[in-house]
Amino acid sequence: MSNRGRRYRHAVILVAATFFIWWALSTSSGSLFGSEFSKLQQHMNDQRSHQQPIATKSSFDWSQVPYQYPPGPLEPLPTGPSKSLPAIQTRPRAGPAEYERTREFRRREVKKAFVGDWEAYKKHAWLKDALKPISGGFRDQFSGWAATLVDSLDTLWIMGLRDEFDEAVDAVAKIDFGRSTSPRVNTFETNIRYLGGLIAAYDLSKRDALLVKAVELGDLIYAAFNTENRMPVDFIDFDTAKKGEGLNVEISVVSASPGTLSLELTRLSQITGDPKYYDAISRVMDVFHRGQQKTKLPGLWPMFVSMSSQNVVEGNQFTLAGGADSLYEYLPKMHALLGGLEPRYENMSTAFLEAAKALLFRPMIPSNEPILIPSSGRADDEGNVSLDQETEHLACYIGGVYALAGRLLSNQGYVNIGSKLTLGCVYGYRSFPTGIMPERLNMVACESFEEWKEHLPAGFTTAKDPRYLLRPEAIESVFIMYRITGKPVWQELGWNMFNAIINGTRTGLGTHASVQDVTKRAPTMSQEDYMESFWLAETLKYFYLLFSPVDIISLDDYVFNTEAHPFLRHK
Repeated sequence: MSNRGRRYRHAVILVAATFFIWWALSTSSGSLFGSEFSKLQQHMNDQRSHQQPIATKSSFDWSQVPYQYPPGPLEPLPTGPSKSLPAIQTRPRAGPAEYERTREFRRREVKKAFVGDWEAYKKHAWLKDALKPISGGFRDQFSGWAATLVDSLDTLWIMGLRDEFDEAVDAVAKIDFGRSTSPRVNTFETNIRYLGGLIAAYDLSKRDALLVKAVELGDLIYAAFNTENRMPVDFIDFDTAKKGEGLNVEISVVSASPGTLSLELTRLSQITGDPKYYDAISRVMDVFHRGQQKTKLPGLWPMFVSMSSQNVVEGNQFTLAGGADSLYEYLPKMHALLGGLEPRYENMSTAFLEAAKALLFRPMIPSNEPILIPSSGRADDEGNVSLDQETEHLACYIGGVYALAGRLLSNQGYVNIGSKLTLGCVYGYRSFPTGIMPERLNMVACESFEEWKEHLPAGFTTAKDPRYLLRPEAIESVFIMYRITGKPVWQELGWNMFNAIINGTRTGLGTHASVQDVTKRAPTMSQEDYMESFWLAETLKYFYLLFSPVDIISLDDYVFNTEAHPFLRHK
């Protein structure tokens, strides 16, 4: 071949290689050049169009509390490059133009529902914790720090609502964490809704005022650990905590309460470089780690634990649902957040996922679909488990956790279990005449169908709590399954759920409210005058992300806390 021919061939190869690299970067799921996520970042974070607010200091400085029980030497935050963890997301195949138009239409419909409820919150309950969506009133049940506002910050950002986000950040910058509408502050709820919301909004926008407020609140939550054994209290006595007097740890609490502080406090240490927050929660997780294999159902912890005596072993009642849920949820998520640098979270995740199989059952249903349902149960001294065959909407998160952990731990079996669990909750939605799953229900594997109540769908024996409280757990798992598999069928299932929920919860004001009974269809459904902040923070966010391009909040770049707040993963 002549020199000219060789030069031509090399030029062609160089051009082809350059094109391939550009294509790979522009179609990958991270926030890279040319992606929709990068465009969203430019739109939301361009500081030329809005001056950053200056955070107003709270009336009390929680960082200066003279603790009666200081922590002593601090456990350092794991540092260094993260381990090479497996990819979580699968990029879906490009669909035809009609598919893309449908996806975008659905995404706009979700956004429209959010905007309507956000406008109602601004009109009737601005700076209050929650909107009363029927009467147009408000409630302040979470210390009066504007829970819905803080909880919705990252949803505003993700949906590209720049003006609304700027307005919300300006308001958050003035919140006073030195005052509370309640004399006792709920540690768990303050952590997941407020601190989680502030951290995620900062991770996305890098607005300095949000970090200032996150640190203020983190220091308030840190006061919960001012106890003799450095275990956190469930409720912080506000005035006592300010004085630095030691707090008394409750004798018995649900295990999720102390076990659901790890993601938020770890991420705050990562952002600030201050190890005290990570140290505080590490002491708690040490207790759970030591006791994990010593319970009556090794791998799981009883629903109720005693942090005052550091006893997480005794007890025979076990559940994957409310009371324990986010303790388990956070184990694989901590593995991801720390980049695999703390091996105990991988080990604890595997132990829990294996043990949790004892609380799963396949129900008898007419179509005999291979679905799974999470249950609660009691274990005897020999480890034999008696299931109550009762599930609740809160347990629907577990399908997503199995699937997410399956990817992180390279275990396809866990992904398959996650799929069956998620389909079990989808079945719970589509079986009832309203298209909505009740809060709590029972299903059994029986030889006879005689136990069924006449008005309940085949396969269900009772609906002990027939309400729907605007909960997100089912769509959360559907969203995760879509991101993991890339299969559009999950979008179709989610769209059916969205329409049923929107139609069933709409109020006379055009807002959305909890429903008293979803097991019976009625022209006018009885509703409760209350809209939880997680409706905007979680439920509508997951629906929106289900129909968004997969590079927007990629699971390979972010990990969600239990309130659907995305934290940037350590790399």
